[in-house]
Amino acid sequence: MRITTKGRYALRAMANLAATSQGKPKPIKTIAKEEEISPEFLEQIFFKLKKAGVIESVRGPGGGFIFHRDPAGITIKEIFLAVEEGLDLTPCTVCAVQAGEEPCVRIEECIVHAIWKDISDHVVSYLDGITLAAVLERNKDKINRLLERTGQARAD
Repeated sequence: MRITTKGRYALRAMANLAATSQGKPKPIKTIAKEEEISPEFLEQIFFKLKKAGVIESVRGPGGGFIFHRDPAGITIKEIFLAVEEGLDLTPCTVCAVQAGEEPCVRIEECIVHAIWKDISDHVVSYLDGITLAAVLERNKDKINRLLERTGQARAD
C-alpha cells in the first residue's frame, strides 16, 4: 500500500473539517487555506469523498461541505478507499486483483504470498479501527492551535 499525496491530503482535510466545522458547512477554500493544499486539488479529492458518501455539499450563501454522517463513525480506511487506488501492499492480494491489477504470475508457487496477504490484512484492519474521532482525540493540542490560528474557540 502506498499512501499518495491524495490520501494524505484527504485525511488532513477530513480531520480539519471534523475539528473545526462544528457541524456547519465549511467552504473548500477555507479548508484548503488552513491546510495549505491547492483548492483545485482539494476539489478533486472532495469529489471522490462526496461520491463515496463521506461528505456532502451545501449550496448557497453559507454553503460548503459537511459530513454525510457522524465523523465518529468514519474510518481512515473509508477515507483512503474513497481516494486511493487500493489498500494492498502488493499486487498479489485478493483486493488488488479485484481492483483490476494484473495478478502475480507466481501466486501459486510463491512462498511468501501468505505473508504479504497477512501484512496487508493487518494494515487494512488497523486503518478500519481508527475513526476521525480517534484522530481528533489524539491531537487536541494541535487542534487547539489550529482553532486559535483561525480565530475559533478552543476545543478543550
